Amino acid sequence: MISFDRTDTSVVARWWWTIDRWTVAAIALLIVFGAMLSLAASPPVADRLGYDSYHFVRRQLFFLPFAIALLIGVSLLSPRGVRRLAAVVLCVGIVAIIATLAFGSEIKGARRWISLTGLTVQPSEFVKPCFAVIAAWLFAMRSENGRHSGRSASVLLYGLLTALLLMQPDVGMTVVVSAAWFTQFFLAGLPLFGVGVFVVTGAGAAVAAYFLFPHVARRIDQFIDPASGDNFQIARSMEAFTKGGAFGRGPGEGSVKSVLPDAHTDFVFAVAGEEFGLVACLILVGLFAFVVLRGFGQVIKESNLFVLLAATGLLVQFGLQALVNMGSTLRLMPTKGMTLPFISYGGSSLAAVALCIGMLLALTRRRVGQEPVQ
Repeated sequence: MISFDRTDTSVVARWWWTIDRWTVAAIALLIVFGAMLSLAASPPVADRLGYDSYHFVRRQLFFLPFAIALLIGVSLLSPRGVRRLAAVVLCVGIVAIIATLAFGSEIKGARRWISLTGLTVQPSEFVKPCFAVIAAWLFAMRSENGRHSGRSASVLLYGLLTALLLMQPDVGMTVVVSAAWFTQFFLAGLPLFGVGVFVVTGAGAAVAAYFLFPHVARRIDQFIDPASGDNFQIARSMEAFTKGGAFGRGPGEGSVKSVLPDAHTDFVFAVAGEEFGLVACLILVGLFAFVVLRGFGQVIKESNLFVLLAATGLLVQFGLQALVNMGSTLRLMPTKGMTLPFISYGGSSLAAVALCIGMLLALTRRRVGQEPVQ
């Protein structure tokens, strides 16, 4: 068991005594769940695609140490360091998204990925948490006369980012980014009239997305009327939960992973339901809920506006991403190609979620006697 003397002033010791160790423990359990489900869900998918059985498992385990190191390294930063890192990654990420639109690989009708030195990267995954931090900094910025001088810049940055996401197109990520940004704007003091304007604008944008993006209309129509189109994946997903029962069929005994194309990514929760059962799924849901609720419990007492807004934005993104993935797998909402944090296969997703949680841990560390947040 890791233990440090309270008089130890080393960087690691200070990190240990100031970090939220309960959140770290919950994240560690999610990572363990993810490794187990990668072993369970990935081999049949690899076999169907002509790779060796453990192709995706090896790749996921290759990225995992990097993601853990990134999470811990970022959590060592001060709030000022988090802001600076977010600014750099956001700028690089926006340029990378623009490059992706021009030179990226088109997969299933979307340009979200770009190949760098043999690795396929989704820049928008990294932009998402960094935008939440920079938006929080802009909302918290005040001029000498006390006016919120950064709000206009935040609105313009939000408009640029959502325009780039919709050009890919990635409506699901746009919704997640918008929900986190609106929550931050509301907490920063958005007037009631502004809330009404945003609600009406959001409703109008949802209607526009239905008519402008055929894949959005198709998924909504299939959700409302399952007989209207191909519902193969969601039908097999629901069967998996039925077969799994309370305690599952046992590790490696499930059959849904052999027929679901996205069993290791978007529908990995269905594999968990069939092989490990309802109890394991509820534990998984509980871990996500614990991270989010404990995070809100910490930031609600925060007196610094930047830390409050940044942590809130990161928590909304993390929780909403998990909710969308699990909800679509259970047919509680239209299907959306969104990974389950720390669980689904994907190097970009794993590293980006590690960056998000690392920033959250850094912002929620106890800062008694440390430099003031600016």
